Amino acid sequence: MGWTARNIPDQSGRTAVVTGANSGIGFVTARELARRGARVVLACRSEERGQRARDELVRELPEAKPRTELRRLDLGDLSSVRAFAKELPDDRVDLLVNNAGVMALPYGRTADGFETQFGVNHLGHFALTGLLLDRLLAAREPRVVTVSSQLHALANIDLTDLNSARSYRRWLAYARSKTANLLFTHELARRTAGTPLVAAAAHPGYASTNLLTARSRMEGRKVLERVIELGNRTVAQSAEAGALPTLYAATEPGVGADSFTGPRFLSWRGGPAPSWRAPWTLSDEAAARLWAASERLTGVGYGTPA
Repeated sequence: MGWTARNIPDQSGRTAVVTGANSGIGFVTARELARRGARVVLACRSEERGQRARDELVRELPEAKPRTELRRLDLGDLSSVRAFAKELPDDRVDLLVNNAGVMALPYGRTADGFETQFGVNHLGHFALTGLLLDRLLAAREPRVVTVSSQLHALANIDLTDLNSARSYRRWLAYARSKTANLLFTHELARRTAGTPLVAAAAHPGYASTNLLTARSRMEGRKVLERVIELGNRTVAQSAEAGALPTLYAATEPGVGADSFTGPRFLSWRGGPAPSWRAPWTLSDEAAARLWAASERLTGVGYGTPA
């Protein structure tokens, strides 16, 4: 029998921050961490949806109510990211799950002027991790798990056009943001070598979440929305199953730095297993250049971990 949520080790005494915890993989991740005893901060852009998610979590796990907390976090607004980090009361964060994201949206810009997918999926999480790094390094066995996608294989990052200013193709922009997630993990692992922190990545395969339906709903494409919903029901694995690679990377002893965990069967569905990744996501040069650009764009400098 493969690895399931029942295999998650006891998380009592650990504090976890999960971005995008109001739905889909993020909600399942937050719930299962809470089930195993963690204190969980649900970091959500919408306070209304976040509160509904926390209420649902508490209905399922009444004993977790004192250990769950909702805090607002808009990854598309760096002032919100800074406020979240400043107001988080914990002196120590054991686990950061960079899960929230947007997919294949029409061209748009974040509050700070970045292309939306690059700004939310990569830069927001880059800034958040940097602002929480001291608290992560204060933990005994800290981890940062960043959720990427197998669709990263569609495109390498374009370091000369990070904001897709020259041309914009929504799926390529999404793929580049997911490549950025893996390059971020690669460089974070290199920079924190020799510390207890483990920087790892995961992806859900094809899981039934609201990412695709949100895009079609935003554009008023009802037929496409129905087709996607049909695919989610008949082909995709559940959000419960899609969250397993993230939960494995976040909790399983022995998970390696810069590892990439996904579903076992063709990286599409099944239990957690090591996943294939495009060679360009392991480029030291590209990772270092993206890191330098990200520090400049966000104004968040990591320094050198002790």
